[in-house]
Amino acid sequence: MIMQLLTPKDLAEYIEQHDISAELIPARGDTPTVAAAATALGVTTDEIIKTLIFFIRGEPHAVITNGLAAVPTRPLADHFGVGKRQIKLARAQQVIELTGYPVGGVPPFGHRSAIPVLLDRSVLALNVIYGGGGDDRTMLKISTRELHRVTAATVLPIT
Repeated sequence: MIMQLLTPKDLAEYIEQHDISAELIPARGDTPTVAAAATALGVTTDEIIKTLIFFIRGEPHAVITNGLAAVPTRPLADHFGVGKRQIKLARAQQVIELTGYPVGGVPPFGHRSAIPVLLDRSVLALNVIYGGGGDDRTMLKISTRELHRVTAATVLPIT
């Protein structure tokens, strides 16, 4: 089944409708990776967050971490009391089906489906972060305090 992709315009409407203090920034060039986004914005890679979708015991969860850090499955498995084999990174098509956004542009909220959010504790060490803004050419600028409020995330030491 081919689904209509959501766009930065959809995310902007979500931000306005939910009175979220955030800004969408059209990037200078494509920003499909953390390094490319940091370069385009003139910030460090730690100031860029990524929103990854994992299936934990078959249920989707959005995992938000910063920078280039890999997301180890052990902290997720420990938190949920499952084996590491029960943690699976979503495939690109699954990400689109659940969030409405393509990999490389997934924002931390405003998804097509309500997905519980897990936030890496290290993200909260920063004041302002940049994440996917709906496509690989748009970034979302938001304070970490607002991000935590909007996502109602469970904070974990992940990376």
